Amino acid sequence: MIGIGVVGYGYWGPNLVRNFAETPEARVVAVSDLRPERLALVRQRHPLVEATADAGALLGDSRVDAVVVATPVSTHFGLAMQALRAGKHVLVEKPLASTSDEALRLIDEADRRGLVLMVDHTFVYTGAVRKMQELVAGNVLGRIHYYDSVRVNLGLFQHDVNVIWDLAVHDVAIVDHVLPAKPVAVSATGISHVAGTREDIAYLTLLFDGPLIAHIHASWLAPLKIRRTLLGGSRRMIVYDDLEPSEKVKVYDKGVLLDPDGDPAYQLRVAYRSGDMWAPRLDTSEALRTETSHFLQAIVDHAPVLTDGHAGLRVVRVLEAATESLAERGQVVELDTARLAA
Repeated sequence: MIGIGVVGYGYWGPNLVRNFAETPEARVVAVSDLRPERLALVRQRHPLVEATADAGALLGDSRVDAVVVATPVSTHFGLAMQALRAGKHVLVEKPLASTSDEALRLIDEADRRGLVLMVDHTFVYTGAVRKMQELVAGNVLGRIHYYDSVRVNLGLFQHDVNVIWDLAVHDVAIVDHVLPAKPVAVSATGISHVAGTREDIAYLTLLFDGPLIAHIHASWLAPLKIRRTLLGGSRRMIVYDDLEPSEKVKVYDKGVLLDPDGDPAYQLRVAYRSGDMWAPRLDTSEALRTETSHFLQAIVDHAPVLTDGHAGLRVVRVLEAATESLAERGQVVELDTARLAA
């Protein structure tokens, strides 16, 4: 049985603790948080789990085989590195680190020690995103033309990152997992409406070689919560609505047909194709349960990790480029495609 230590019991930490506690292959040994009221909640919900304000003691505990980091982004690198150096496998809440250099150092440390380093890109483990990846890989949609997503709600404002690093990061991870190509450039615009805080509305565009584009709208200032993605291909198109209680993914047999030999006066003759809609059956398992099981399997069987350190690094590099573009009012920032493919 794998001993788990969780650092951070704020918004996401309770979900992580619950899933590991309910997995037969794992035992939650200890949870660390600096706030007494959060530790009291740990003791109330999990009386057999040690609750401590001393993260260092948790990281050095010989009963702990793997550490889960669920703290503010600025602390990810320090805690994850300390855990790796203590010989612990590590699962880090998204994003992996604040900079690509930090992410690279974590990858190198994990590789050198033969430890699992995994990023909590939870949406990659949802039945909906896994089905989308399957449809794309199976060429059901044809050549992919675009990814267009709206991820907005009212709050939660983060003190250490902007809305791109908090919300758009989910779509960047989905794009990295689902699309057959990697972005080559990034453009981002956004603005802050609350004094002393970071950008709360942002529009992120990922550019690719060839006729493919990804656009992400993220906001903390929307009057309602929207989680809707359009994925368009030359044969079929997908609408993915994560808030739908059922039929989260709908596949439309719709598109356009272009006749390049049409009337020269019009250059192209456009016809529209409209066929059936179907909703594929999805795995309804909780994404976080699938993810925690994947993490444990990687530790026991040395199995490949779907959202490993390299996937986390690719996402962080896109977020870094978006931050640079944001500061330059949307100027396109080229990505080092050789490093991005690592």
